[in-house]
Amino acid sequence: MKYLLSAAAASALLAGTAFAGNIEPAPMEPVIAPAPAPVFSSPNWTGFYAGGQLGYADVDTNAAGVDGDGLIGGLVAGYDYDLGNWVIGAGLDYDWTDVSLAPAVDVDSIWRAKLRGGYKLGNGLLYATAGYASADVSTIGDSDGYFVGGGYEHLVTQNISVGGEILYHEFDSFNVPGLDADATTAQVRATFRF
Repeated sequence: MKYLLSAAAASALLAGTAFAGNIEPAPMEPVIAPAPAPVFSSPNWTGFYAGGQLGYADVDTNAAGVDGDGLIGGLVAGYDYDLGNWVIGAGLDYDWTDVSLAPAVDVDSIWRAKLRGGYKLGNGLLYATAGYASADVSTIGDSDGYFVGGGYEHLVTQNISVGGEILYHEFDSFNVPGLDADATTAQVRATFRF
């Protein structure tokens, strides 16, 4: 009897596993893989650009009471070369000013030949710049000098950028012996990139 019960139990167990093998599994919901994260494409800054700028200038001299501030604005043009994460470039700026230093002594214009180098931040460019500057001042002539500064430019479309720039200038050798001047400018700009 013992053997009979064991055989019956074994037989039931085998029948149960055979029966279980015939049961269809419940259909599984399809697994949808998440979309891959978008790959950020860094813009290419290589090419020519031209545009305009507008801002504020503060001019001081080493002569007592000969200083002033006012509106400054003009044209910009240049060329940038994209090196990957870094951008280098050269450009020219010409600004008209509304800065009066003393009666009949006005800063009429400032022009610059500049070099710049910067690091790309997404669609933006954080850069340092330096170069040659010349100031034309009514009644006392013009003066050569230099400037240093920095700025940020952001591509709002593939061809249009906006930004801001702060520059510090030093001028000497005006037609007045011993007269030196320094100027600080802060401007916003917009350019079209070709």
